[in-house]
Amino acid sequence: MKLHEDIAYIGVNDHEIDLFEGQYIVPNGMAYNSYVIKDDKIAVMDTVDKRFASQWLTNLATELNGRQPDYLVVQHMEPDHSGSISEFLKIYPDAAVVGNVKTFLMLDNFVGKDAAPNRLVVKDGDVLSLGRHSLTFVFAPMVHWPEVMVSYDAYAETLFSADGFGKFGALDVDEEWDCEARRYYVGIVGKYGNSVQILLKKAAALNIRTICPLHGPVLSDDLAHYIGLYDIWSSYGTESDGVCICYTSVYGHTREAAELLADALTKNGCPKVAMNDLARCDMAEAVEDSFRYGKIVLATTTYNASIFPFMHDFVSRLVEHNFCNKRVAIIENGSWAPMAAKVIAGLLAPCKNITFDGTVTILSALTDENRAQIADLAKKLCE
Repeated sequence: MKLHEDIAYIGVNDHEIDLFEGQYIVPNGMAYNSYVIKDDKIAVMDTVDKRFASQWLTNLATELNGRQPDYLVVQHMEPDHSGSISEFLKIYPDAAVVGNVKTFLMLDNFVGKDAAPNRLVVKDGDVLSLGRHSLTFVFAPMVHWPEVMVSYDAYAETLFSADGFGKFGALDVDEEWDCEARRYYVGIVGKYGNSVQILLKKAAALNIRTICPLHGPVLSDDLAHYIGLYDIWSSYGTESDGVCICYTSVYGHTREAAELLADALTKNGCPKVAMNDLARCDMAEAVEDSFRYGKIVLATTTYNASIFPFMHDFVSRLVEHNFCNKRVAIIENGSWAPMAAKVIAGLLAPCKNITFDGTVTILSALTDENRAQIADLAKKLCE
């Protein structure tokens, strides 16, 4: 796949994988992207998961058409991108591996200290000339590993963005970018919003026509849309107007309260209500919804003087991913000693700019008073 007269895509699709990074459900697989720039000098941009090394090397050889690569640029050392470095060097031992100091520390750990004897260590802002094309290396630490760097090709006005602007899903599947890119970002990069903001500010000074991420499609149309979403996500803003309800229920009473609230929100004109049964849904999608919308309702039972395990896991994930800038309401249920509101507030204590919109307390089953409280809560959330 040609991206430019001198740039080709040589990545692979993975439909064997079920859980990315051992936890994220990927029903449409994953793409491991790699690119080759052919100029006076040839640069290969990252490798792929080692399970697909043979296919990737075949793709590369086809594009090289007998030429030899001069450089292998390693932007990110995570194994789904660096896993084929050893196989590459067996075939192209004279190629210089390009990375920064932290890149090679990780390479030594993953592959061994004898790997890649021909090393070119670059610093932030260094430029590697290939001929007409030149790569400027821009360090992007903690997007989302400390060694990450991106590369800008001024001639092609192309940004090789490492894991930035990536998404779940193989490239031979047609699906909306926003949804799976959002779930990918929130789950994998979301904790490091400040680092992404720093990178976005650096990128704003560049003339970019094409973004080449390490996962997901190459982006060349309506870049303002993708960059705008990344700005919202990384600044922990509200992307969509609506309310996210996340609940757990033992005997159905808390679920009934959550459904009653959802119905009341809809009747009050709420544009979107996202419901998540935490015992049954994809937890990563529930976390994604919680970051997407500005208001969230947590409904759960008291359990062993704490909260139901699925809710505890969920709230812990929110905190871990730097949950902030949200309005939160709580529906707690407890037959003799309701504790959920207290426990949730304690778990969310490290989170910044959280506004609590009140608590509805249910003692086993809904009462008329509870129904009235839920109706009032719906009106408040729709203000």
